[in-house]
Amino acid sequence: MVTDSGRAALYAAERMAHLVFETAGTSTQIGGVTVTVPPEARFASVESVADHVRRVLARQSIRDRFPRAAEPVSVRVRRGPVSAHYEAGPPAVIAVPEDADGRWALRELVVLHELAHHLDDSGGAAHGPGFAATLIDLVTDVVGPEAGWIYRTLFTESGVPVG
Repeated sequence: MVTDSGRAALYAAERMAHLVFETAGTSTQIGGVTVTVPPEARFASVESVADHVRRVLARQSIRDRFPRAAEPVSVRVRRGPVSAHYEAGPPAVIAVPEDADGRWALRELVVLHELAHHLDDSGGAAHGPGFAATLIDLVTDVVGPEAGWIYRTLFTESGVPVG
């Protein structure tokens, strides 16, 4: 089993990214570059998350880049509001909290994080360099190049290895 030593740094960098995305539509400086923060999707239900996951996995650009995009992923409600998670399966499942305290997880960046676990075929740590690269590529493709720039820059500035 591979040690997931990069998890804390990656989560910290993602928390910074999530704060940046709270200002969607405004311009901000990231890594010395002024970018307009793009909006991310927010979901009303687990069913809408599942629909989004299906649509992302069906994108030709995602299928071309990630062989595992051909494998379906279901989405279910996760008990408790503390975290979302990915279950490799089979079948592969993303679990997200849906109650009032867990609605923080019904956002695109959280869903893409869990989906990146499915698509990462690097064989490394769960939050290692291969995962970080997969997440950045996924965010870039789905949310846009500015979003990818924000993620890559915050990861780099936070010492998160991307490979």
